[in-house]
Formats: sequence, C-alpha cells, structure tokens
Amino acid sequence: MKAKLIWIVLSLLCVALVPTVAYAQDEGIMKGDVEVMSGGKAYKSYLAAPAEQGTHPAIVLIHSFNGLEEGYRTMTDNLATEGFVVLAVGWQTFSRDVDDATLKQLIDDSVKFLGERQDVDMARLGLTGFCAGGRYTMLLLPQMDAFKAGVAWYGFPNRGETAPKDLIGELKSPMLIIHGTEDTASPIADIYGYATALKEAGKYFELKVYAGEPHGFMLAQGQLRTDEIAQDAFNQMADFFKRKLK
Repeated sequence: MKAKLIWIVLSLLCVALVPTVAYAQDEGIMKGDVEVMSGGKAYKSYLAAPAEQGTHPAIVLIHSFNGLEEGYRTMTDNLATEGFVVLAVGWQTFSRDVDDATLKQLIDDSVKFLGERQDVDMARLGLTGFCAGGRYTMLLLPQMDAFKAGVAWYGFPNRGETAPKDLIGELKSPMLIIHGTEDTASPIADIYGYATALKEAGKYFELKVYAGEPHGFMLAQGQLRTDEIAQDAFNQMADFFKRKLK
C-alpha cells in the first residue's frame, strides 16, 4: 500500500511539471494534451510517455499538412509503449501555412519543453515527420544538433524556402527515409535523387520503399492504418530509433 501511494505521488509530480489539458494513464503510458509555448503563443500539442519511472529517449513528431489527426495521436501512443517520450507538435494551431523560421523556432521550443521533464534523456532525442513534416525532418535534422536521429516520411527534398537537398552537407545525424512508389505528391524519383546525393556526400541514411503505396499512406481517413504494411513501416521507425538513440 505504501509503495502504491509513493507511485501515485510521483505520478502527480510528473504531471505537475507539464501544463496539460487532459492527462491519463492507460496501457502503461501517460498521455494527454499539452501546450508548447513559442513566440508568445501556446501551440496545442499531444504527448505520450512511458509510465515506468526513469529517463527515456524522446521523439518530436511533426504531423502532416492535414493537421494533428487522430492517427498521429495513436502513433504517439504506440511509440510511447515502445519506450519513448513522444511530443506531437500541433504546428498548425494558428495557421495552416507556417514559414520555415517559425517552424524551426517551434521545434527548438519543443526541445526545451522536453528538457523540463524529469523523464527525458536529452542526449537521446529523435525527430520524425510526415508529408510537410517529412520535409521539415529533412530540413531541420542538419540544422539542429539536439537531434541524434531522424525518420522522414514521404517528405519533399526539393521544395520550400530552403530545399532540404541543399543542406545535405550539414547533416551529421543518421536518417531513415520511408516512402511509397506511387507517391504522386512527392515522386519516388525525387527520393532516389536525394538518396544518391546523401550517398555521394558520405552521409549515413537508410531507405525503406513500399511498392504501390501512395503519399500519406500511414493514415486512412485520419486514422492510423493497422494492416501489415503500416505495421511494418511503424516497426521500421521504432527499430531505427532504438538502434540510433541508444
């Protein structure tokens, strides 16, 4: 009974460290809505973390251009069950379109947000993103030393105010690229070109391509897919982070 009481107190202290709208324990994880302050604004985001005491590697997740859909919350929960503290940043809280400088500042502030938690090992931070978030992963990984590994899902290496391909020379951390062959928004040929440039620059990367899969294939109608391909792709990401965020 005494041990149980101590755990309840510790759980309440952990919750108190992070401003939340709703925070609940379920299936061995703590999860709920949080706010990340950046530029004087509160970005409505989502966080899930292992309930187990101790410090854990952490991941910042950048959702697609379609917003922080339920599927990304489910994915955040699933990564937490794998042992990661995961912050899914609601970067479209105030505008559907966000410039690169604003997004970079928000991700930097998200890192600071994680640094205020008692359960995060700041030496083991990863970055992942989908669609526009995939481009941001490709773009920010070379610019932010805080991240030790990244997973870019169906990103855009050749687009934006600054194209990620132009920052390859600054990349230091390993990257996993996940893409589908039938991605019409971001043609697979662009990804092969990006991978070739990474190889020629001597950068470490891994590439996983799924035949017949379109852009944004991990979600269907806003929900996380649960079929064999989606599960394999999720496992690819989780395994990569486990290997690179030791």
